[in-house]
Amino acid sequence: MARIQNYANMNYWLVKSEPSEYGWDDLNSKGEELWDGIRNFQARNYLKEMKIGDQVLFYHSGKTKEIVGIAQVSEEAFPDPKDDENKGWVAIRIIPKKALKKPVNLEQIKSDDLLSSMPLLKQSRLSVMPVEKIQFEHIIKLSS
Repeated sequence: MARIQNYANMNYWLVKSEPSEYGWDDLNSKGEELWDGIRNFQARNYLKEMKIGDQVLFYHSGKTKEIVGIAQVSEEAFPDPKDDENKGWVAIRIIPKKALKKPVNLEQIKSDDLLSSMPLLKQSRLSVMPVEKIQFEHIIKLSS
């Protein structure tokens, strides 16, 4: 039976990945990916909040530091298969939706008043974080 998603309650997120380890092109070629290996309590709690259909900005960390695509949560939190010690870590699954026409880089985000409160700037080491709907929509506009 298909699960019905209430898009009125959709949330927005940002996930970070080093493109040399796993980048947007990797997600796009696979079509769906397990997002696992997160070992930060706050990031884990955000993973637990993610719901099917939530929109996810895909951010390349490392040298480029830019948002390059939009993914979508395809499976909600479940036990992380890499959690060998059974410590309660979780994973989700995401699917690629579309690449941004123009990546939005960190300098643009820092210099934009609407984006200056993003956790990306306040908690730069966090790999999973929420994004406000207005910020998500603004980033999409900046990328077109």
